[in-house]
Amino acid sequence: MAEHLHHVHVFAQDLERTVNWWQRMLGARVFFDGQFGGARNVFLKVGTGRLHLYDQPARDSGRGPVHHVGIRTDDLAGLVARMQAQGQAFRSPIREFGSWRYIMCEAPDQVLLELFEIESSRMPAGAAAFFADETDGPRQPTA
Repeated sequence: MAEHLHHVHVFAQDLERTVNWWQRMLGARVFFDGQFGGARNVFLKVGTGRLHLYDQPARDSGRGPVHHVGIRTDDLAGLVARMQAQGQAFRSPIREFGSWRYIMCEAPDQVLLELFEIESSRMPAGAAAFFADETDGPRQPTA
């Protein structure tokens, strides 16, 4: 059996607002909305990744141990422009580091997002293999 990171589960102060934001800003699709583990949960897919939302406020006022959620895109400038047109604020302009560019923003419920784009053809083989996903086709990790 191979293990893999399946999802991030976050608390939602206002579940309807949070689901709507993920749908509008990042094209999330709802796969489940109902009772699960004693609370209403909504299970979303954002591209090939998964996000689960609890219908309850966070138990503390901080972010807990999670710093941010990374969202990969193949058109960062276009995504940022689309989100800004819908009123999303960003902390800074897009930052670029060779084959990597990113920008940070806050989703509902103080969830910090890193939106990023990579050029895997300009990365060392190990890094390119690490970032490979289903949209890139098969790739073997390096030692």
